[in-house]
Amino acid sequence: MVDTVGVLALQGDFARHRDMLVSLGCRVQAVRYSGELEGLAGLVIPGGESTTISKQLDRGGLREAVTAFARERPVMGTCAGLILMAREPSDSRVISLNLLDAVVTRNSWGRQVHSFTTSLQVQLNGRQDTIPALFIRAPRIQEVGSDVEVLARIENEPVLLRQGRHLGVAFHPELTNDTCIHRLFLEALPA
Repeated sequence: MVDTVGVLALQGDFARHRDMLVSLGCRVQAVRYSGELEGLAGLVIPGGESTTISKQLDRGGLREAVTAFARERPVMGTCAGLILMAREPSDSRVISLNLLDAVVTRNSWGRQVHSFTTSLQVQLNGRQDTIPALFIRAPRIQEVGSDVEVLARIENEPVLLRQGRHLGVAFHPELTNDTCIHRLFLEALPA
C-alpha cells in the first residue's frame, strides 16, 4: 500500500481517478479545501471544465496551497488538469498553476461529438507500451519548453508530458481499463 494520494474534487470526473488509484492499492483523499493536502504523497487534477475549476481554486486559498504542494510533491493533470498546469493555458478565464512549461489550447481536438479513442505508443521509464487513449473535448499542446519530456504523440503533436515529477495528460486515462498512466504517476511519489 502506497501513501495517500489526493484527487482534486471540485468538479469533473474525480471519482473515476479515485477508483483507478484504489485499484492500484492507494489510499485516496478527495481534496476540496487546502487543509486536505496535508500529508498527501501526490495530487491528481482531473478533467472537467477548466474555467470552473480555476474559479473554484481561488476560493479559500486552494490555488496557493496546490502551488506550494507541487513544489515538493508530484501532480498529474488530465485534460482540464493539464490546462490548469500549463504555463500558458491560452484562455484568460483560466489562471495557470504554472507547473508545466507548455502552451495549451482548450477544446482543440473538437467538440463533444468529435470525441475519439486511439492507440498511443508511450515511453514509460525506458519501456515502450501501447495504451488506449480517450480524447473528449481535449486540449492541444501547442508548445513545450526544453525541460519538458514528451512521452506520447499523435502524429507529431504531444499528448503526454512529464516535467520533473509532474505529468500532463491531454486525454482521459481514468476512462479506460489501462492503468499505465496512473502507475507512471505513482512511480514519481516520494519514497
